[in-house]
Amino acid sequence: MEIIGYIALTLLVVVTMEGVTWLTHKYIMHGLGWYLHEDHHQPGYPHVFEKNDAFFVVFAIPSMLLFYFGTRGGINWMFFVGLGILIYGICYFLVHDILIHRRFKWFDNTNNWYFRGLRKAHKMHHKHLGKDEGECFGMLFVPMKYFREARLSTVKR
Repeated sequence: MEIIGYIALTLLVVVTMEGVTWLTHKYIMHGLGWYLHEDHHQPGYPHVFEKNDAFFVVFAIPSMLLFYFGTRGGINWMFFVGLGILIYGICYFLVHDILIHRRFKWFDNTNNWYFRGLRKAHKMHHKHLGKDEGECFGMLFVPMKYFREARLSTVKR
């Protein structure tokens, strides 16, 4: 029964990370951390890496620390919190960097309504080149109108 609790904790952390990411994106990346995030909003950024990629480290450090302290003297709850952060980070990389921004050309022909809805919401976020007046700060959960639009365009095809 303990393993069920650890699985539930891990999944709860994955879902909670969307809220943490939304808050971080809106109030830190578009606030005090704009210096690091600004290049991400510039079209045609010419380099492989962006200053914005530093936020990967910001989220990776707590996950690594939780793995470390979660395995000292046996596996405990901290390990599974770290695992939830890691799983969300992998989802973020796959969805944001690969499917939305296509930094790696792995899934270019994906035509799923859910992914198209995410792309549209993210495109609406990036129409603002400055740090103010942003919208759609989430990554996996965005306003339903974008999913509805994507589903309707699938039906019309």
